[in-house]
Amino acid sequence: MTDEGVQQNAPEGAEPLTGGALTRARVLDAAARLLATVGLTRTTTKQIAREAGCSEAALYKHFRDKEEIFVRVLRERAPRLADAVAELPGRAGEGAVREHLEALVRVAVPFYRRSFPMAGSLLASPELLAAHRGKLGDAGPHQVGVHLAEYLAAEQRLGRVPAALDPHAAALLLIGACFHRAFLEVFYADEAPPGVLLPPTTEEFATETVRVLLDGLAPRA
Repeated sequence: MTDEGVQQNAPEGAEPLTGGALTRARVLDAAARLLATVGLTRTTTKQIAREAGCSEAALYKHFRDKEEIFVRVLRERAPRLADAVAELPGRAGEGAVREHLEALVRVAVPFYRRSFPMAGSLLASPELLAAHRGKLGDAGPHQVGVHLAEYLAAEQRLGRVPAALDPHAAALLLIGACFHRAFLEVFYADEAPPGVLLPPTTEEFATETVRVLLDGLAPRA
C-alpha cells in the first residue's frame, strides 16, 4: 500500500503520519492484507516487513511479536465493533432503540466478515489461540454480548423494550445473526446461490433482523 493509502486509515482531521507512526501504520496495513490472504500461521514477520517496505528490525520497534500485530490489526483495521457496542449502554433513552440496533448490525457484519479470514488460522492453532486469549484478558469477544445486553436492560428499565424480553438472549440472537451473515458472505464470496443471502443487502438485513428481534414472531391480535 502507498503512503497515501496508509493516510486514509488515519482518523479524520488527524495530522498526516510521519516517521515511526507511518512505519507502524504501514506494518498494520501489510499485516491485514497478508492475514486475510495467507493466514496467520503462514504469515511471518519477515513477510510483513517486506510487504510494508521496512526492515524486520523496524517492525520489532513497534510490536513484540506476530500475535501482537494480529491483535492490533483487529482493533485498528477492522470496523470498530467493540467501541460501537461499548457506547450503547450510555445512550439508553436517546434516539430510537431500533436505530441503535440497526447501526450496530451495520458495524458488526463487516467486522466479522473481515475477521473470519484472519481468525481462521488462529483458531486452528491451540498454542496461538491460548497466547491470544491470554493477551486479551477480560477484553474477550464475549464483551460484545455483555455490553449489548446491558444496553437492552437499560432500555427495558426505561420502558422502551418489552419487559418480557430477556436482554442476554436477545443480545446473543442479534450478534449470532450478524456472525452467521458474515460467515455466509465469506464462505460464498461472490458466488452465493440465489436465495442464500436474504435479505440481499446489509442495510436490508439490519432493518429486518432488528424488526424481527423487537417485534417477535408471534402474530399480533
